[in-house]
Amino acid sequence: MLALRFARHAPSAPMILLASAMVLVCLPLSAAKPDDKDSGAPPGVGYSDRTIAFMDAQMRQGWEDYGFTPSARASDGKWCRRVYLDVLGRIPSVEELDLFVQDKSSDKHARLVDRLLSDEYAEEYARNWTTIWTKILIGSAGNDRRSPVNRQGMQQYLRQSFLQNKPYDRMVWELINARGTSKPGLQGFNGAVNFLADKLEEGGVQATAKTSQVFMGIRMQCTQCHDHPFNNWKQNQFWEMNSFYRQTVSLRRFGEGRDIAHIDLDNQDFQGPSQQPEEAEVYYELRNGVLQAAYPVFTDMDGTRTALGRSGFVDEINRRAELAKLVINSGYLPVAMVNRTWAHFLGYGFTKPFDDLGPHNPPTQPELLQKLADQFQASGYDIKQLIRWITLSQPYRLSSKFNSTNEDDDPQLGNPPVFSRFYPRQMQAEQLYESLLVATEAHKTRGDYEQQEAAKRKWLDQFVIAFGTDENDETSTFNGTIPQILMMMNGDLMKRATSTEQGGFLQRVASDPKTTPTKKIQLLFKAALARQATSAERKAANSTLAGRENMVQALQDVWWVLLNTNEFILNH
Repeated sequence: MLALRFARHAPSAPMILLASAMVLVCLPLSAAKPDDKDSGAPPGVGYSDRTIAFMDAQMRQGWEDYGFTPSARASDGKWCRRVYLDVLGRIPSVEELDLFVQDKSSDKHARLVDRLLSDEYAEEYARNWTTIWTKILIGSAGNDRRSPVNRQGMQQYLRQSFLQNKPYDRMVWELINARGTSKPGLQGFNGAVNFLADKLEEGGVQATAKTSQVFMGIRMQCTQCHDHPFNNWKQNQFWEMNSFYRQTVSLRRFGEGRDIAHIDLDNQDFQGPSQQPEEAEVYYELRNGVLQAAYPVFTDMDGTRTALGRSGFVDEINRRAELAKLVINSGYLPVAMVNRTWAHFLGYGFTKPFDDLGPHNPPTQPELLQKLADQFQASGYDIKQLIRWITLSQPYRLSSKFNSTNEDDDPQLGNPPVFSRFYPRQMQAEQLYESLLVATEAHKTRGDYEQQEAAKRKWLDQFVIAFGTDENDETSTFNGTIPQILMMMNGDLMKRATSTEQGGFLQRVASDPKTTPTKKIQLLFKAALARQATSAERKAANSTLAGRENMVQALQDVWWVLLNTNEFILNH
């Protein structure tokens, strides 16, 4: 693999030395040896926030129960890189990294999180979480002109919601109950309708399944055909919930040929197969072939069942609006969102998978999960407050390296996540794109939001074409396949990132007469990896620079290697 990584240049002797020095950098962090001297975040910071204190106490009890000693604190640089990636979707710039690392105050972690969640970074915060939730709600839908989903409309709705820090329960209400036109600029535009735009065929089966999975943390799609083999959801409950969507219609408006210009989502009276709207039923088939009728009934987490009347007249019972009320007032909503958000920041939820709650899949920390859910609900479903709690918790601030006691804390081996260390994971494709722009300072000359998204989408489309996707899903992590490595080494984005053009990042670093070669190497390491080079890495890199007449090209070799290491691609 190393030979392949360095195929871009005919390796001179100095480059071979640099490659040797980089072997340790290229190792996955989950394979790293224990290091009790992981460089130091300050000693424990006492936060007044009782929620964080409760989280940490619960975690410490869990580690004690498993016989684990948690890994050491992550270094300032690693934690700073981690929180920028998770909150803003990109690594910090050298200036942002230095500002945090050089800060000697005891509450600097809390102040950085508050800063990232403030108006100063509002646009970047909204961009990142719009990307995340666009994938959650519509996947890759909307990239095809024949899709009923308008991707730009979905993004516009989400971006405005995150800019306003809209309460999560209000967002869920608006997404489930949305009515209007899908395309921006048209009369009656409501970007939220794009969540359901392509999910109402076949009687709204996909709308039912996606609503339960995303907002309730219940995977119930298989129950449309039979009782769930593991959890307590039954076939009748799927069709009872499906009945709420039977008044909803998605009217497609066509442009040229078969291209869909936009859709109009609205409610209409539902008569049921019996053509009697006063008794508007849904029929489903039992495994023995018998047809069974279902009417709108919602089953809450505690087993409470709420039945509506059977009328299909919208002016008597607006089924979808009632469903939205029941979901946002259910016990499922805060628990599912907390588990999903925890998984985003810590790599795993309290259950595996995080969107499959139920008695068949008990959480590793049930008391903590419920406490966080209760606090999230009490906060008014404030997403930023939830982010603050998690990013300032002890498990989020741990090193990703094992120690001598917690080598079994590895969910990749099938063990339950105990969070006694930070689980390293590969960047999402969007994170990589944004991080390459920041590392090379290309983000300073970007256009407006629409131009930024168009350029990123073009690159992501190439990525999807190269590696393929499942239907309505996107491949967005790097797993070391040969095509992925080749694209990282030789793709257009990497070529721009390592460009030596006049006025570019590398040319500016190389031509600065006030900066020594060693400091130039350190600058590249901080820009890419948020840390200083080790003595071995400095020696190898200086060997690459020694005797080279063209400093820009010499630094280009070092820079290219850094951007192609696992350490750059991993969030750790």
